[in-house]
Amino acid sequence: MTPRSFLPCAALLLSACAGGNYRAVSDAAVKVGAPYSVRGVTYAPAADPTYDMLGLASWYGNESGRRTANGERFRPGWVTAAHTTLPLPSYVEVTALDTGRRILVRVNDRGPFTGRGRILDLSRGAAEALGVRGTGVVPVRVRVVAPDERDRVRLRKGKGARELPPVDERTRANLRAQLRASGL
Repeated sequence: MTPRSFLPCAALLLSACAGGNYRAVSDAAVKVGAPYSVRGVTYAPAADPTYDMLGLASWYGNESGRRTANGERFRPGWVTAAHTTLPLPSYVEVTALDTGRRILVRVNDRGPFTGRGRILDLSRGAAEALGVRGTGVVPVRVRVVAPDERDRVRLRKGKGARELPPVDERTRANLRAQLRASGL
C-alpha cells in the first residue's frame, strides 16, 4: 500500500470507529434540502432569515439514538428541535406564550408532521429548558436568530445557551390574541 492510498483507508477506518452512521455535530454544510412529502403534504425547505411565526410546539424524546434529518444522532436531553422547512441546522428563539420564558434552540431535524398549527417539535431537553415538559402542546413564537459563537458552541454540545430575559405580559397578550385570531 502506498502512502497516498493509506490516507483514505485510515480515514475510512476512523469514521467506522466513530460510529460512521452519524454525522458529527457541526454548523458546516448547512442543508436546505429538496421538497419532500409526508402523509400527503409536501414541504419545501428554504432559507428564511425573517422567519417569525406563532403556532404550537410539542416535544418528543423516545427516538433516542436515531438519526436526525441532517445525519446527527438524536439525543433527547439536548436542546434541539425539529422544523419542517428551515435549513439544517438553524437556530431559533422559542418563546412560551403562556409564561414568557425564552430559549435558544438548535434545529437539526424535520417535523412536526401531525397536529394542526404545530410548527416545532422540541426535544425533551429543549422542553425542560423552556419549562413546558409537563405540557403536551404549548403556544409559542418561533424566530430565526443568529446567536453568537459562544451560544452556538454550547448548543452544538447539547447544552442550553445563555439565559434570555422573559417577554413581558403585554407583549405576550398581544401575541396570544394574534394566535387566537389565526384560529388556533
